[in-house]
Amino acid sequence: MAKTTRIVKMTIKTILWILLINLAGMMVSASVLENLKVPLLEVGELWLTATQDLLNGMKNGITTLIHDCSIWSYIGIVALAYLVYKVYLLLFAPMNRVRLLHEVGYCDDSYHKQSAKDVCNTVKKQRRVGDCPPCYPNGWFAVIDSHDLKVGAVKNVSCLGLNLAVFRGEDGRAHVVDAYCPHLGAHLAVGGTVVGDCIQCPFHGWEFNGDTGKCTRIPTTNKIPDVARVKAYNTLELNGYVNIWHHAEGSDPTWTPPEFEEITNGTWKYRGRTEHYVNAHIEEVPENGADLAHLPLIHQPLIVAGVDLRYCYSKIWNFGQHKWIANWEQESGPDFHIGTLTLQHSLRLFGIKLSMLDIKVAARQIGPGLVYMTFNSMFARGAFVHSLTPVEPLVQRMIHQVWCEWYIPPIIPKFFLFGEAMMIERDMMIWNNKQYNGRPVLAKSKEDALIQKHRRWYSQFYSENSPTIESIAKSKATLDW
Repeated sequence: MAKTTRIVKMTIKTILWILLINLAGMMVSASVLENLKVPLLEVGELWLTATQDLLNGMKNGITTLIHDCSIWSYIGIVALAYLVYKVYLLLFAPMNRVRLLHEVGYCDDSYHKQSAKDVCNTVKKQRRVGDCPPCYPNGWFAVIDSHDLKVGAVKNVSCLGLNLAVFRGEDGRAHVVDAYCPHLGAHLAVGGTVVGDCIQCPFHGWEFNGDTGKCTRIPTTNKIPDVARVKAYNTLELNGYVNIWHHAEGSDPTWTPPEFEEITNGTWKYRGRTEHYVNAHIEEVPENGADLAHLPLIHQPLIVAGVDLRYCYSKIWNFGQHKWIANWEQESGPDFHIGTLTLQHSLRLFGIKLSMLDIKVAARQIGPGLVYMTFNSMFARGAFVHSLTPVEPLVQRMIHQVWCEWYIPPIIPKFFLFGEAMMIERDMMIWNNKQYNGRPVLAKSKEDALIQKHRRWYSQFYSENSPTIESIAKSKATLDW
């Protein structure tokens, strides 16, 4: 115990020395030196001497630590450091919860102890798809989180049946182009580099402008063919994402997602994200917002009941319930592409309503691939910015970012984000195993009428050439040997 106490005292002493020296360095100024009449050379010698003494002290402290500590002391120090690191991540670092396709939403007790990946693949092969609408609707879709695309970075992204090279030019603007060089077919995002606002092919150095896709330089000649270009996509960086406009007929954007001014001006700060992969048709996910009848069943049990629907209805958790009051409406006029779900959440424990935990939510479905969900409670005000992007015909990448007022402790919006993730993962157990019913049997009720209303609204995002599962299967040449 005495040795440990001595080591702790030495560590504290070393830290105090470092702080003292830094403080002294900040306090020294030209006017002070002039008043003290100390030559600059002597000041430098004093700094060198102090630094040498500090390094010697640290060396002696490390030597003492090595010779005097037992193995248990080392284990305790490592455990303490790990605990401090975890507490820091919990309290201050942005959350990053990622769940891959095979990690959530399957029952493995029917597949003879297969691995999670094998269960996922088996479900994908055996499940009936149903009579699905087209797989890739028209609209704005997020291809990457803004904070994941640094200046000069190039990212390889596959979505919407496309292979894309996403890069940020030296001027800070994001660009998205087709991934394959028209010269000899090299992948621009695999080894490609950024030159100004262009991307350079790693194979022969051809450079393509991010805005137009036109080739601007060929190292071996000054004569650039007019057809030397890649497809450049309409790109919009907004609310934490880099988005592209996708349209089956190649039409220009007919609407633009609204901007969160609080995100743009820094009033709200980024506090984390969740990322899930869903084994379902894209329309299943937004339709969930208009399916009010599932709320009191799927989302009533407490968060602590977990996400496995086989167990979360256990009587063990009956002492508490989430309650929801909800409505979905489509908007008209210039906002015809927006549908809005309004939610009021409350929590009851042992039949007593905890009003302090009431949350009001307004979730705006912006086209087929974006949801802006604002929340307001006595603890915080902010938004979930939700993106949904098809990475395969029946696999969707779903991301939720949470943004909150800058002065709110990060642990609060992170807890909200965790709760949202738990509710989503319950839905995924339904989505990952269901078929799409194009002609469902509906009850004569307000709730089922909303589902039909939502499907009519969502149909505006399909057009004559929107790719279907059948057309994709015919056009996609693969070598699955």
